[in-house]
Amino acid sequence: MKKFWLFSVVGRALVVIFCVMTAVFFLIRMVPGDPAKMILGEYSTQEALESMHHALGLDLPVGEQYIRFVQTLFTQGDTGNSIINGTSTRELIADRAPVTLLLIGMACALAIVIALVLATLAATHKDKLLDHVIRIFPTVTLGMPIFWVGILLILLLSVRLHWFPVGGVGEGWWGTLYSLTLPAITVALSQIPTLVRSLRAQMLEVLESDFVVTLKAARLPSRVILFKHVLRNAALPTLILLGVNISYLIGGTLVVEQVFGIKGIGSLLFSSISKRDFPVIQGIALYCAVSVVIISLLIEILTRWLDPRTKGKP
Repeated sequence: MKKFWLFSVVGRALVVIFCVMTAVFFLIRMVPGDPAKMILGEYSTQEALESMHHALGLDLPVGEQYIRFVQTLFTQGDTGNSIINGTSTRELIADRAPVTLLLIGMACALAIVIALVLATLAATHKDKLLDHVIRIFPTVTLGMPIFWVGILLILLLSVRLHWFPVGGVGEGWWGTLYSLTLPAITVALSQIPTLVRSLRAQMLEVLESDFVVTLKAARLPSRVILFKHVLRNAALPTLILLGVNISYLIGGTLVVEQVFGIKGIGSLLFSSISKRDFPVIQGIALYCAVSVVIISLLIEILTRWLDPRTKGKP
């Protein structure tokens, strides 16, 4: 039964990746614009454009282009070479990936830590002033576009208070972490409200359960009850919610990179879109989809392992 469940989850993940790969390939080709004209210029001749189309394989039927795309993907693990500079898509993405992955990791860690602290304070001060403040304050950023939140933080914390650099990535480990702190906070702020709301509701439900009343009657320290029993039982639904929001977190990171002038995958994606660089756009979309699916798969496996109702079952 356990093996069947694992095969089912992996199978669904592969289907999602295949659907994303196919959708991105055809949707990009529906967008107006000519990559050959981007390369040769607005006043290039028709003969030059046709020659460039042939060199790029854009004169082939769409179905044949798709078959070539799939063959290249499975034989080389790549989506082809960049139309603009001829460099392998895999190399371009690998060169930009470290800073983006670090930013995503920092944002995720900040979101979890801040949400954990705020939800714990709200649940232990139910219906008091602190609880109301915590429930209202994080939702302020929920209705704002993430790029607008980033601009506001730059104006306040960078331009006015000079606490963080305005943009770019610093040198060395400390410089990199320091320069990515404000972008990570920006991305984390988009995730914190839903995580706080979910974790607070689950903690309140657990705090009112019979086994917690029994633990209090046994005179266990409140700290032990809260962190060892309440949080452990309440964290599971929030962990599932975090897995669902991973795609939004990655997408938000790519947008925030543009706001802060970070040369990561986000800046590569937007420049490739403006230049109609099909292979690079397809590669970024595919690698992001694979990352989301893998992370969601790992979280699903982790939640099944942590869930006492399924833990230890075959």
